[in-house]
Amino acid sequence: MSAQTTTRGTARTRRPTPPRADRPAIRQAHHRAKLLPTVVLLIGAFYCLVPIAWIVIAATKSQSDLFSTFTFQPGDGLVDNLRDLFAYSDGLYGQWALNSLLYAGVGSLLCTVISAAAGYAFSRYSFRGRNALFYMILAGVLLPGMTLAIPQYLIMSELNIVGSYWSVLLPGLISPFAIYLARIYADASIPASFIESARIDGASEYRIFATIGMPMMLPGMVTIFMLQFVSNWNNFLLPFIMLADESKYPINLGLYTVLSKGSGEPSLYGIAITGTAVSIIPLIALLLFLQRFWRLDMISGGLRG
Repeated sequence: MSAQTTTRGTARTRRPTPPRADRPAIRQAHHRAKLLPTVVLLIGAFYCLVPIAWIVIAATKSQSDLFSTFTFQPGDGLVDNLRDLFAYSDGLYGQWALNSLLYAGVGSLLCTVISAAAGYAFSRYSFRGRNALFYMILAGVLLPGMTLAIPQYLIMSELNIVGSYWSVLLPGLISPFAIYLARIYADASIPASFIESARIDGASEYRIFATIGMPMMLPGMVTIFMLQFVSNWNNFLLPFIMLADESKYPINLGLYTVLSKGSGEPSLYGIAITGTAVSIIPLIALLLFLQRFWRLDMISGGLRG
């Protein structure tokens, strides 16, 4: 009797099989449904990759071939262009690269730690005015960076650090969007029972954050670091306003000054293009390196499920 009931229950839950005559039509409909997103993604990839391909190919051309040959025809002047790039103004491009690594690397690392601590606090602590303060910080996401540049300059001027490395580093340490991401990730990844158990065992709040909170938030922190690194690496307006010494310029601002001189010296166009192509390499290397943390997070999520 029980076996018969089980068989009937299984028969009720089993989906009806479509007739064989309708199966090709269903497959064709599924194929059309998958085709449109694929086409849209290919168009988006083409739109994003064509400028990069142009920069890379243009960096291989000599000065005489840059404006006289087909756009996507590679040249044979890459080695000479790299030599001219790193020899420009006694190796000033290398100094710009180090400055960009300082602004993007150190600034993004400090911003990630600060954002993780703030997001953890908003997620796991209850205090008066928590939501109001969080929404005030979140409102900063709506403000474009251009509107903050002048107030930041006035603040740095009052602190007498305009023109120094700190004038570019300090404004980027607080990111409302990064704090928002950190709180969302802390809500999803840190069980409250873990924190309560650690408190019962006598662990301090700092130790709980360092040994429980941060390891569980690591994939989210990697995402924040990557977004901040790209943003700081491409930041142009803030260094343009804060800095006057060329030796403290980041790559993008330095290449802008080279390109602005290109109207008087056409040979500088090749240096600017080659420098732009070289500046892409750290971003690609960082993305490839950080991918393993996202992959590890997906694997651990599958194990938890």
